[in-house]
Amino acid sequence: MALPYSKYQDQIDKVLTEGLLNGIRQRAAGFDERNEFPTEDLNVLKDAGYLAALTPTEDGGLGWNFATVVDAQKKLAAYAPATALAVNMHLIWSGVAAIFRAHGNHDLDFILKDAAAGEIYAFGISEADNDAVLFDSATIAEDQPDGSVKFTGTKIFTSLSPAWTRLGVFGKSPDGKELIYAILDRDAGNTESDGSRWDMLGMRATHSFVTQLNGAVVPADRVIRRIPTGPNQDLLTFAIFAGFLTFIAAVYAGIGDRAVEIAAEKLHTRRSKVQGTALSQDPILRYKHGEAILRQITQDQQLTGLAEAVTELTDYGAEWFTRLVANKIAAVRVAKAQVDYAFEASGGAGFHRTEEIARLYRDVMAGFYQPSDDESAHTTFATFGLGPLED
Repeated sequence: MALPYSKYQDQIDKVLTEGLLNGIRQRAAGFDERNEFPTEDLNVLKDAGYLAALTPTEDGGLGWNFATVVDAQKKLAAYAPATALAVNMHLIWSGVAAIFRAHGNHDLDFILKDAAAGEIYAFGISEADNDAVLFDSATIAEDQPDGSVKFTGTKIFTSLSPAWTRLGVFGKSPDGKELIYAILDRDAGNTESDGSRWDMLGMRATHSFVTQLNGAVVPADRVIRRIPTGPNQDLLTFAIFAGFLTFIAAVYAGIGDRAVEIAAEKLHTRRSKVQGTALSQDPILRYKHGEAILRQITQDQQLTGLAEAVTELTDYGAEWFTRLVANKIAAVRVAKAQVDYAFEASGGAGFHRTEEIARLYRDVMAGFYQPSDDESAHTTFATFGLGPLED
């Protein structure tokens, strides 16, 4: 069974070739087993120009739009979820810069040029117990006399920890009034990646280590935004949420696609001793597979529609955040349902740890921990539908 159709398929296939993707799939199990960073995957994707997918062609990139990259990430995730999730964190910053550019703001064009020059961006935003996400920070951001900013704090789940050369960070001013966003150069020093406790259930190859910012200084020309602390509708806030939530949804949709593909393969090859036919002919299993296709096509339509809306600057106004969160939550739920079904379709063999579906079963669980989680999402939905809680 082919993956869902993409109108950008010809563009994607020229870069993510069958040979490249098959190599990535063949390496995925080993990286997971050894808890090893997928350096080879990152190198082949960089050599293919994929890490500069959103950079305009005149600046050395592929010139793809946001929706194309969403479809490409979905496809990559069907071959190696952890590699796709790690690459996501680089592409998010390119996505942010591309959204700025689409709105006529060229302040972040340097990110797109950096990507074409081979720089690897990572996402140094998440903090332990910070359920305010982008609206507050426990990291201290102190202005220096020369206009630079010094960041001190701890960031968690920094994917691409062994490889990043640029880290997008944010922190709060000492007076608590302002959130300061900046791009940190790894060569500037005063950062420490701690992978001593990185031995996770799934998505192991991402190497999303804890990062310590030990008074890391960012020069004035790499301070990209200053936003009042608290909820806001700043373009940077929107662009980060749009990039993060949509690319995350793409990864889990890709896991779901692969799970359905595995289920179909298993039902065609497994046979009923009683009936003497392939299990693909069993009416109950055919019904369950039909349900899986229904979930898959519905999720694909939702994901691609939202990606096109980001690309085309659709004006959803106050609905934007609710739509982005709903898309992410739905993608993870559907992916989990698809993996559960494929696990069933695989029979007892699927319980072997060496089976691909067993790895996907572990990988998909990471989606429940990544923002927005289920509890905060439902707070968002209830507020949208019923209004805020009364004082």
